[in-house]
Amino acid sequence: MTTRRNLLYAAPLAAVALAGAGFYTILRRMQSNDYDPHALPSPLIGKRPPPFTLPGTNGQQGFSNTDLLSPPRPMLVNWFASWCGPCAQEAANLDILAQNGLTIWGIAYQDSPAATAAYLSQYGNPYTRLAADASGLTAINWGVYGVPETYLIDKAGIVRWRWAGALTDQVLMGTLGPMLHQYA
Repeated sequence: MTTRRNLLYAAPLAAVALAGAGFYTILRRMQSNDYDPHALPSPLIGKRPPPFTLPGTNGQQGFSNTDLLSPPRPMLVNWFASWCGPCAQEAANLDILAQNGLTIWGIAYQDSPAATAAYLSQYGNPYTRLAADASGLTAINWGVYGVPETYLIDKAGIVRWRWAGALTDQVLMGTLGPMLHQYA
């Protein structure tokens, strides 16, 4: 009976100790700049995007995985939605990237064509091609956690980088810029 009682006391204490150790590990990694909650792992890194075909929206040409097989230079595929606050925050940075010659293809995630058009009218349209993933199935196949989410595709059509969240100035300078230089 005392062994069972000891186990009942020990189990919650062990859970608290494990949670504390995990929290401590995250804090240590944050202090050493070795932890970034936006740099989520992706099974696509080092691989080609999964098969998909998406229709165009708002008068722009859609695309499929075969269109990403060998772009002339590195490019971005950006998932966004009109109802997404962080998407609006990153819009200016996407415009700057596009004005500097970076090819960006957009995928409107579970959005209506009218809402997408209003969003692009308000925040600008940096997309060379614009597809619609109305069902969200393609996003699931890519492993998209939420919008915005951006993937870097190299000249061989391989996914080299993924960013979950808005592309801030810090991300552009500290992460994306070096990646673009590396795969140019």
